Amino acid sequence: MASFRRTLSPAHPDRQYQNGVGSFSVSSSHHKFAYTAKYASTFPVLFGYVAGLRRFIAGFVMRRHARKGQWRRALFSCLIFFFLGFLWGMFPIGHVVDDIRRRDVSFEIKPPPANAESVPEDRALKRDEALVVNPLSLSVDKHSAADDTLDFLPRKQLIVVTPTYNRALQAYFLNRLGQVLRLVPPPVLWIVVEMNSASMETAELLRKTAVMYRHLVCTENSTNVKDRGVHQRNTALEHIERHRLDGIVYFADDDNIYSLELFETLRDIRRFGTWPVAMLAQSKNKAILEGPVCNASQVIGWHTNEKSKRVRRFHVDMSGFAFNSTILWDSKRWKRPTSNPIRQLDTVKEGFQETTFIEQLVEDESQMEGSLTGCSKIMNWHLHLDARNTYYPKGWLLQKNLDAVIPVK
Repeated sequence: MASFRRTLSPAHPDRQYQNGVGSFSVSSSHHKFAYTAKYASTFPVLFGYVAGLRRFIAGFVMRRHARKGQWRRALFSCLIFFFLGFLWGMFPIGHVVDDIRRRDVSFEIKPPPANAESVPEDRALKRDEALVVNPLSLSVDKHSAADDTLDFLPRKQLIVVTPTYNRALQAYFLNRLGQVLRLVPPPVLWIVVEMNSASMETAELLRKTAVMYRHLVCTENSTNVKDRGVHQRNTALEHIERHRLDGIVYFADDDNIYSLELFETLRDIRRFGTWPVAMLAQSKNKAILEGPVCNASQVIGWHTNEKSKRVRRFHVDMSGFAFNSTILWDSKRWKRPTSNPIRQLDTVKEGFQETTFIEQLVEDESQMEGSLTGCSKIMNWHLHLDARNTYYPKGWLLQKNLDAVIPVK
């Protein structure tokens, strides 16, 4: 049986080994250097590691299997170079630098084209800053905008108080007013007050309007239908005072008609604002005008057509004025002589609730603000379009389908 002599060291490359079959010689260090130099130019980075690994494995295989080691070395070399070529193709290192250069982002500020309108640098910066501001929650001073100095002020909150009750056109009136408030730029808080209990139909309608609202219930016992709205408004006033809500309070009945321009002018009120209202006289086929007479924004008189109400101090409709909510809970700021709660009175005659309530807010016309249009434009109407002698159903939604079903023959 052929065997290897392990006493000879591979350090003697020129010595031949006899095993009865043939002989082989180990390549000298000169051949190893030539082999390394041959491929070093092809793989300068990985060759050092591969050559060392190859020498170790080749020496081990040479000792164990002298004859079989030749073709195994050749097979091993082929596998090594195939693997390196595969890796070289998968990672095109030579193109990485070019790709980075092509994809490089330049932060250099390029000048505008020659035919473009030149804009000063400071104005351009102010214009770009103005683009990121939310236009729904901020307002721009017109005078400062003309001087390219933009002063943004937050809009005042509008607190719209609406008393409602069960009747045939309740859903129509509330939905119409809700769609108007939906078009008003925020912030808008809609306080809807019902009597005795909150109905599911009203709550569902308020949710669908997409307007921020508070659904309140007035538990005051009222035997007189005319005093019902007074108690409902007082419930809203108590809620505003208790929670110290800051904004402009406006009593908007659901059966009136309002323009968007009215809600835009409400935010210009500092303390108390008023404007004329067109009303359709009941049992009379004519319209009357009730409200202030203004010289610019100064109130100098009043419009009135009803002789029975000429003794009133202020001739204003309930939807013809608005005031700052801080008057209700900050008496020191407005220098009120008393800190008694400001409420509407149910002990006065019909038509006098407005004037007795306004007398608690202001002392005279000098503390009032007329409309910016000089009180010459009608922005809301009180038409009394409620249905007569119509019974209100128990629910807004009918339980049965009224569509006729005809069988097909």
